[in-house]
Amino acid sequence: MAGAKEIRTKIKSVKNTQKITRAMEKVAMSKMRKAQERMATARPYAEKILRTVGNLAQATPEYTHPFMVERGVKRIAFIVVSSDRGLCGGLNMNLFRAAVRSIREWKDQGVEAEFAVIGNKGVAFFKRVGGKMVAQATQLGDKPRLEQLLGILKVVTDGYRSGEVDRVFLVSNQFVNTMTQKPTIRQLLPLSVQHERSEVTGQPKSSYPWDYIYEPDPAELLDSVLTRYIESQVYQAVVENAACEQSARMVAMKAASDNAGKIINSLQLAYNKARQASITKELAEIVGGAAAV
Repeated sequence: MAGAKEIRTKIKSVKNTQKITRAMEKVAMSKMRKAQERMATARPYAEKILRTVGNLAQATPEYTHPFMVERGVKRIAFIVVSSDRGLCGGLNMNLFRAAVRSIREWKDQGVEAEFAVIGNKGVAFFKRVGGKMVAQATQLGDKPRLEQLLGILKVVTDGYRSGEVDRVFLVSNQFVNTMTQKPTIRQLLPLSVQHERSEVTGQPKSSYPWDYIYEPDPAELLDSVLTRYIESQVYQAVVENAACEQSARMVAMKAASDNAGKIINSLQLAYNKARQASITKELAEIVGGAAAV
């Protein structure tokens, strides 16, 4: 029963793998719930500060912050948010494909690109395919903190202030639901504030009929608020990507466990057939020996 023995060894190996994938699925499920809670907690702040920035910009039309100034595009920067670990299906590769497509479109227009990468998988990918990485942040853990992102954000914002970079894009996964994660690319800088227009005059109108009292002054206040806005958007993307990672890993590990079960059933059927053939052969040999006697 050499064939049956080999099959039995394979069955044992696949069962051990299935135990591991089931354990990883349960761990990912637990981490996913906590990541979703952090994502939901951070989202209201990110939405509120965006609304605040829009109101401030509309209330001070005489002052335009550098982060809101459109200029000719010669070089762009991508902040790419990936995961530190793999085994999460096509989450990272789908994101990288979207980034590469966007980069090619800009390069066709003669625009150069540089990257600020978050996550080990993103760092490894851009090192492999090539590209100018100006900053990176890795090993953020399951509970990322804003302090871990300040260095990479300072490099990007300083590059924009100095004129080395003309636009900044954020590339990250958007959490739609447990089964769906959508790669998104959106412009961070310059920040374009959409004004509501009057149906009568067609001119932009403010949401508020009054102006603000600024302390110490609009320039300093907007600089602080817009910096907080950039930080909140990137942090929200990191937290949301963590939820996407755990959801994708849970789905991938469940699929791996299910596939392992199918392989086990197939191997078990092959083992039973091999064992039955061996028994039949032994019975035939016994009957043949008895007939010869």
